[in-house]
Amino acid sequence: MILLLAFSSGFLLVILFLSFWLSNDNLRLSSAKNLAPNLEHLFGTDWLGRDMFTRTIKGLRLSLALGAFTSLLSVIIATLMGVCAATFGRTVDAVISWLIDLFIGMPHLVFMVLICFIAGGGVYGIVLGISLTHWTALARLVRSEVLQIKNVEYIQISKSYGKSAWFIARKHILPFIFPQLMIGFLLMFPHVILHEAALTFLGFGLSPQTPAVGIILSEAMSHISTGKWWLVVFPGVLLVGVIKSFDSIGEKLRILMEPSSANE
Repeated sequence: MILLLAFSSGFLLVILFLSFWLSNDNLRLSSAKNLAPNLEHLFGTDWLGRDMFTRTIKGLRLSLALGAFTSLLSVIIATLMGVCAATFGRTVDAVISWLIDLFIGMPHLVFMVLICFIAGGGVYGIVLGISLTHWTALARLVRSEVLQIKNVEYIQISKSYGKSAWFIARKHILPFIFPQLMIGFLLMFPHVILHEAALTFLGFGLSPQTPAVGIILSEAMSHISTGKWWLVVFPGVLLVGVIKSFDSIGEKLRILMEPSSANE
């Protein structure tokens, strides 16, 4: 378990290091067009002569940055919703539970595309579309955890001393649910990265000038029939590798923090 955790973390760190180390000069147009993978161009070159290894690595860095920010925003929304549902009475709980059911009931990708389209696409559209559709499961978990502890003795004592709901949430509730929030963030990360690539691939995400994996795959589809397989295979494999690495890290940390969940 520890070995797999270390391997997944090392893989992600190598990608981040390479994304800063590789020169942007490799993204300039050149005469070395449509070259198959070789020692100079590990992933080959595209129809404009750009190095595919550099494009893929820098595209993954962008995906990681967007994934981190969007996942964090989703966790914040889930935390606020879950805590409010569990602490502000039945009416608020009913409204938030209805919102959760509404968001879960709608087709996930269609809802993201709709929000992204309304927001005008780009980074803003992707962040808004993904963050507003990925908070529901974690919000349910937070609500359940808060309901279990809101009547425990030390919280009741804090209330008797006149402490505000904000003080109790900040000092007593948030530290208790922090491990669940961290695991939820890590498990949400691969879904966010995959959906960012999907939105970009469908044309509702980042601009074509951005070196994003979704754009790389979308552009390559018109060239795959001519035998340029490297334009799709390498970016796709690395994207799956990043997604599986984060999924593995989240699952292993969940098992380490909650050993009883290993048999679930």
